[in-house]
Amino acid sequence: MATELAARPIVNSLTTGRLPRGSAWMLLVGCWILLGLVFLLVQLAGGTTSFNIVGTVFCGTILFDILIYVLSRLVEGARRAKDRLVTSLVTTAFIIVLLPLVSLLYTVVANGLGRMIEPSFFTESMRNILGEDGGVVHALIGTLEITAAAAIISIPIGLLTSIYLVEYGRGTLARVITFLVDVMTGIPSIVAGLFAFALFALITGNPGYRSGISGSVALAVLMIPIVVRSSEEMLKLVPNELREASYALGVPKWLTILKIVIPTSIAGITTGITLAIARVIGETAPLIVAAGFTTSVNYDLFNNPMMTLPAFAYQQYSQQGAIQSDYINRAWATALTLILIVMILNLVARLVARFFSPKLGR
Repeated sequence: MATELAARPIVNSLTTGRLPRGSAWMLLVGCWILLGLVFLLVQLAGGTTSFNIVGTVFCGTILFDILIYVLSRLVEGARRAKDRLVTSLVTTAFIIVLLPLVSLLYTVVANGLGRMIEPSFFTESMRNILGEDGGVVHALIGTLEITAAAAIISIPIGLLTSIYLVEYGRGTLARVITFLVDVMTGIPSIVAGLFAFALFALITGNPGYRSGISGSVALAVLMIPIVVRSSEEMLKLVPNELREASYALGVPKWLTILKIVIPTSIAGITTGITLAIARVIGETAPLIVAAGFTTSVNYDLFNNPMMTLPAFAYQQYSQQGAIQSDYINRAWATALTLILIVMILNLVARLVARFFSPKLGR
């Protein structure tokens, strides 16, 4: 009897009957492909030209949830099947959150890529253009100049304010500054545009004054609270032990902040600044009020209206000419250009955070 028990292989119920590694992901992709074919057939039968990518991803993911539970129940048992079902539901929730982004990117690329890849789109302005020609060079230059000026204004103010709140701020003044920053965070963008427009109208004495610097001030009002909040949180994450070690060596406080605190938190600060720039670079209302419209390239921030990408997209969509498709195509291509600029900014921020963050290895 003992010999038979010794010869019998030991079976572990917790490790037997497993689905192959990577089968869940292959099943998910297969469900997407299958539902994609179904939606494609429905599209061809209905005579529509737009492919429903959101419906494909959503229905394919729901089908995956059902199939992964059934397969796991048949192969792995009830316990493992319940675990896979919960995991797939979490994945489904994540995919549902991403669906608006996927739909947005797909729509913008599908409608704007054809016009954007034309050589004239980035080499011409809209000066004396009434047909399908023309480009966004005047709006692109205006966006870059206005955003750069807004960053030059807001980043030093926001960073110095956050340093004061974390390292020096105590008492009533710090609480007042914190309250004002919270209030500025909720300011509507149109109010910032009206503030900049009224400010420069009073300074210049010209009630119709519009320029790039006016738009930069409007964007700076929106950027400052974001920079302050993000930088403040990053500075708070710096361990106090680093500060105390620096003080123990006799290093003054200002030099400790400059050499220890800021370099330690530079990755998070850079990310926060990039988020602030991405937040304001697509603002339309304050730039329409403060910077105005123009069809020509304007390099001067202090004189004459300056066109920006958001304002140009709004103008092309709202003021369509005889051939509406030309204006709508330019609006979509402008939106795609704006999205690519934001993606490039985020990539630059990641690179800066990677190369300038403190190295933990020895």
